[in-house]
Amino acid sequence: MSRQLSIVASESYFDSGEFFDALSQRVAIKSESQNRKDFQPLYTYLEDVMTPELEAMGFKISILPNPVTEEEAPGSWPFLFAERIEDPSALTLLTYGHGDVVLGYDDQWKEGLSPWTLTATGDRWYGRGAADNKAQHTINLASLKSVLNAKDGKLGFNVKVLIETGEEVGSPGLTEFCTLHKEALKADLFLASDGPRLDANSPTVFLGSRGGFNFDLTVNLREGAHHSGNWGGLLSNAGTRLAHAWASMVDAKGRIRVPSLLPNELPDAVREALQDIKVGLDENNPDIDLEWGEPELSPAEQVFGWNTLEMLACKTGNPDNPVNAIPGYAKANCQIRFVVGTDSDNFLKNIRTHLTEQGFDDVEVSQNGEPMHATRLNPDDPWVDWALKSLEKTTNKKTALLPNLGGSIPNYVFSDILGLPTVWVPHSYPACSQHAPNEHVLAPVCREALQIMTGLFWDLSEQGEHIRQARNASKSN
Repeated sequence: MSRQLSIVASESYFDSGEFFDALSQRVAIKSESQNRKDFQPLYTYLEDVMTPELEAMGFKISILPNPVTEEEAPGSWPFLFAERIEDPSALTLLTYGHGDVVLGYDDQWKEGLSPWTLTATGDRWYGRGAADNKAQHTINLASLKSVLNAKDGKLGFNVKVLIETGEEVGSPGLTEFCTLHKEALKADLFLASDGPRLDANSPTVFLGSRGGFNFDLTVNLREGAHHSGNWGGLLSNAGTRLAHAWASMVDAKGRIRVPSLLPNELPDAVREALQDIKVGLDENNPDIDLEWGEPELSPAEQVFGWNTLEMLACKTGNPDNPVNAIPGYAKANCQIRFVVGTDSDNFLKNIRTHLTEQGFDDVEVSQNGEPMHATRLNPDDPWVDWALKSLEKTTNKKTALLPNLGGSIPNYVFSDILGLPTVWVPHSYPACSQHAPNEHVLAPVCREALQIMTGLFWDLSEQGEHIRQARNASKSN
């Protein structure tokens, strides 16, 4: 069977309704990783859905405990590891997905919709996890199966699959799991799908993700509040102090004013990759504020090639029932999204130094949660050119190459801990309502994604060993 016929087989899988049925089964499982009262649906997803599908394709399956959370909360956020080894010396692919979802928020969905029932309305298929991430890894495994069948059960490369169930709560234990099982996870290429395309019509490849660092700014001047008539002009206002501290870090148009929070540069290879990228083209996207942020950067460079500093929430006094009193306490939750080349290890130190230099000794800074590291495969890597050519051959469209995703995913585990070249091919789109009520995927995008991934796996079978050898030769020179 040819490459094109294997793609036709994937099209038939979609057109027959089999893909819709498979995704319906997955959406129906309430695998909410934020629900710490019930971890059983996470096991159900791995045992009743993933295991039979992978075993039918010749994989050996292990469902393994989470090394970090098992003792604190027995049975929480398990992992599935599967491997299909044709030849230990052959090229090995590692792919990944997550079977967990955020909370359903059942009562907030549009009338007639349920987060746990996949519902087709025109081209939109609604359901919790449909976009993030159940459709995406379902597409990839179905495409792999199409190529396996087309090649009479011999891919010509080995495959390892990792499915986690805690991604939506920050991937607890993923770093430790991959460190513990580093030898078992050894591979030559990481290829997976998560996050959105550039837009619904643009096949997309991205090579890593921006990092995320959350922190709190707190002003705690005194206990309680005091009458603004009796004490106004005599007592410093915590809200005013916090507002000016923040303004010293970000100007009125969103430009970062602290050089130590910025990347060293925008590399030429990244700038070149982004020069034709247009963002915000889908109908449901908000309008871009062209005068916001770094004025010398294009919108694509700002979201994919640079850092942003955002205030996510702020409170002083009693906003819901204000009184005539001077607040003694104020707090803001803030976030830095950052790219490779940023001194992220010293964010707290650098913020503290800046605030002190600006006279804000009364503003405390503290880390909020675990940071997500920034990663980016070099756009000149041979695997990137291979992936772009494959997608363009399949779709006859120009593929959008993003050096990294604007958001944050745990790619550093695969790129830094496992040391793999990382290539992501997303199958969602920016306006999918990911994490919100009415989450959905677009049927035409899913169909095209099946074509794309089938072509990619076929090309990996035909060309992968050559790419591996050429890449290793270039690294040794």
